[in-house]
Amino acid sequence: MKVTFHGVRGSTPCHGHDIARYGGNTSCVSVDVPGASPIVFDLGTGLRYFGASQPHDGSFRGTCLLTHLHWDHTQGLPFFTPMLKPGAEFDVYAPVQEDGRTVAEVFEATIHPPLFPICINQFPGTFRFHDLGDTEFDLGPVRVVSRLVPHVGNTLGYRVEHEGRSVAYLSDHQQPYDGSLAASAGALELARGVDLLIHDSQYTPDEFAMKSTWGHCTVDYAVWFAHTAGAKRLALFHHDPTRHDDAIDALGACASKLGSSLGLEVIAAREGLTGGL
Repeated sequence: MKVTFHGVRGSTPCHGHDIARYGGNTSCVSVDVPGASPIVFDLGTGLRYFGASQPHDGSFRGTCLLTHLHWDHTQGLPFFTPMLKPGAEFDVYAPVQEDGRTVAEVFEATIHPPLFPICINQFPGTFRFHDLGDTEFDLGPVRVVSRLVPHVGNTLGYRVEHEGRSVAYLSDHQQPYDGSLAASAGALELARGVDLLIHDSQYTPDEFAMKSTWGHCTVDYAVWFAHTAGAKRLALFHHDPTRHDDAIDALGACASKLGSSLGLEVIAAREGLTGGL
């Protein structure tokens, strides 16, 4: 499996010379598996850059494993250029909605005038939306496990496995409000012994104290969670939009030092970072 980061920010896109190294696009990570159509985690603004690398002749086939429907995880979908040709097909899996609407109904209501110039069903390519909860299924040779994880509203984490290699993706993960170290059984199941864990790390402890109910966690919690689950490598992800490159460097260095003491490799995800498992 080859994993590539196309957007690593949370909450909102950002720009500036001080974020040039890590990038300012929101959540989107692709997974390339031999013999399978491409898989992407989330549809943030990084999706546009993933789309630039895909066929634009109507032959595109792909799948998105969408964690939830907040703006920073869906903003890229209307700008995914492979879907501008007839014949292109994109399957989007996302969590069941608490208000009873299907995922398709939510996208039909939001990618629609006056919020967007055209409706989602007017794209030349074909979108197919699938509602998920706690389940397991196959995408060709790839095994997918989805589990609901704590955030704000129904949110899924995912684990994908192929020929003994595995990646887990928990982009938005609510640490216990009191800052304590505990995790849900579902979250731990996704990350158990995984080769690469891509995990929320939006806040410092001081920031978390002010935003403890906002659905995210600290860098320290991400390291604790990865170690507790027995993950082999942790990619710090969903960087706060106010965090400049030097600050991410510093947080990443501290996390890497802590991880090393626990036998865990820690990196800070950045746009364009790619590697095989």
